[in-house]
Amino acid sequence: MFDLFSDIFARQDNAVSRMDPRCKMVIALGLIFAVILSSRPILPLAVSAFSIAVMLLLGIPGRIVLLRLTAPIGIVTVLVALQSFMTGGTPLVSFRVANWVFTATHEGLSRGLLMGARVLGSVSVVLLLGFVTPAYNVFNALRWFGVPEGWVEIAVLVYRYSFTLLDQTGDVAEAQSTRLGYSSVRRSIASVGVLAGTVMTRSIDQALRTYEAMVLRGYRGRLPFGPFPALRRSDLYPLMVAMPIILACYLFLEW
Repeated sequence: MFDLFSDIFARQDNAVSRMDPRCKMVIALGLIFAVILSSRPILPLAVSAFSIAVMLLLGIPGRIVLLRLTAPIGIVTVLVALQSFMTGGTPLVSFRVANWVFTATHEGLSRGLLMGARVLGSVSVVLLLGFVTPAYNVFNALRWFGVPEGWVEIAVLVYRYSFTLLDQTGDVAEAQSTRLGYSSVRRSIASVGVLAGTVMTRSIDQALRTYEAMVLRGYRGRLPFGPFPALRRSDLYPLMVAMPIILACYLFLEW
């Protein structure tokens, strides 16, 4: 759990982590826009493979990369299945379940694969950015780019207290397991409902306590953010190299 949700890998010293976070965010946005605008799954899959390869080369364990990609892969699977059976007109394969006939179409499968590849490519870029950039640098860079303070403050607080809620959720689930709360399907469903309600209640209590603590420490509706250093010419070199490469790859693979 610690390896999966912490940013310990972002604090390693390597060539990518030493890059200015603003340049890394611009490069990541360029890759995501190229993935979203792609009309074929080749480019998104290439971006995903490149991002995963960079993670592994930076020494990030493969099991951690796989765990963080598990949820996106599940979303991709659902997208491909829904598009295959709900859109298009050229039958590809059919099967019957009771009185229902399900037909996958060629157009639906192609559209689903494209959407899934876009999701996988975009998520891989975001994961790579998170693995090489500490969260506080991302928040400071967002303020430097002019993102409204309120949005950044909410993101900071959500990031900070997500770990607290994860710890509390783990404690409650462990206590339920000790009391045989997951010994059967029926008890598991009841335990999950109690767990969800408990986490919601604790999140509200935590929000009230956090706000009171912030007010006692001088909070008046605005969190202080330190100044960001000016961009140097050497910081722009990776950006000047990466953006033309992204554009060239997009044009080559699309046209």
